[in-house]
Amino acid sequence: MGAGHSHRATSDTDADHVSVGTTARTLLLAGLGIALLATLVALVVWWPPSDVADRAAESGGAAGQFAAPGVTFPSGEIVSISARCPGRGLPDGSGCSELRVEVDGEGEVAVQVPPEVLDSGIAKGDHVELLRTPTPEAEDGQEASYSYFATERNGTLVWLTLFFVVVVISIARWRGVFALVGLAFGGLVVWWWMLPALLDGSPGVGVALTSAAAIMFVVLYTTHGFSLRTSTALAGTLVGIVLAAGIGVIAIGDAHLTGISDESGAILATFGTLDFQALLGCALVIAGLGVLNDVTITQASAVWELRAVSPEASRAEVFASAMRIGRDHIASTIYTIVFAYVGTALILLMLLRVYDRPLIDLLSTEQLAEEVIRTLVTSVGLVLAVPITTALATLVASPARPD
Repeated sequence: MGAGHSHRATSDTDADHVSVGTTARTLLLAGLGIALLATLVALVVWWPPSDVADRAAESGGAAGQFAAPGVTFPSGEIVSISARCPGRGLPDGSGCSELRVEVDGEGEVAVQVPPEVLDSGIAKGDHVELLRTPTPEAEDGQEASYSYFATERNGTLVWLTLFFVVVVISIARWRGVFALVGLAFGGLVVWWWMLPALLDGSPGVGVALTSAAAIMFVVLYTTHGFSLRTSTALAGTLVGIVLAAGIGVIAIGDAHLTGISDESGAILATFGTLDFQALLGCALVIAGLGVLNDVTITQASAVWELRAVSPEASRAEVFASAMRIGRDHIASTIYTIVFAYVGTALILLMLLRVYDRPLIDLLSTEQLAEEVIRTLVTSVGLVLAVPITTALATLVASPARPD
């Protein structure tokens, strides 16, 4: 097995370009083998029962209303809109809006929506999803009550997804296809294993490490091919994940974060069996997975390319050259992490901005402290992964021996 200039899914053709250290290669593959075995064992041990979501909903208090017996989510077409709900003005002069929706098999029903739903541009002819709750004792001859749940956005999501796929494949070609396959696999792991395992009460950080390792094993080899270069990047990624998880657990405990910073967390807290600090640790690991993979594959590729053009250079020389590339990548990636979190927390930051308090005081609030720690932990894991991956790559891609 070897690696070289290209990212072809091959294990032999690149060996002619880069000399490989036998001992380093053996240790690398052995370590990855142990990591793969540990991942498979953890997947089996923490495999959630098939009815975990139903059991969680039954004990979930406020969250259970969406999975209560008889509750359905019918869709319907808006036939008319009233700017105000009749007789339901609020004391502050605001009010609600009323939609009349034609539901198949149910006829025309009226549902109340907040004004911001109308402000989004919804109009007659659009489709909405309703929450239908059976009425235990029929009121006014009605067997169920209806409330607004969501606006149907499937059309937008479909065309935007197709546009994304077309752009990726047209530019990245087969590499883009493999990346989309890896992305789909990652989504399946998160939805069908990680989330149910967390709901089942499995340890959050353990579940995060298992999910991240399973995703990375498939994504990296699918996207970049089976080679020692990819294996080196995978090893660096796994080490970075473990470091980020460890630092995150220490930071969460030291900061006394609860892990419940919004309404969603408060609803999940009604389950009563979840460790929200562990869930926050899981979130820290998953949040940094993408950028961590990015820098490790870049560093491994940089070492291989440098070794290919300078086969007789010492390991120290190759390491120093690759780290110069890594430092530039670190700087740009940290900007990416920080501003990505600013974008996701924009509404929260606007709310905190209107408070008449110094910024240094606001940093201690649960919501902002959680985002700051998430950013710093991810960044530290990213920075540490660069020299680790570079060192591993320079050990595997050894100097060529003189003829």
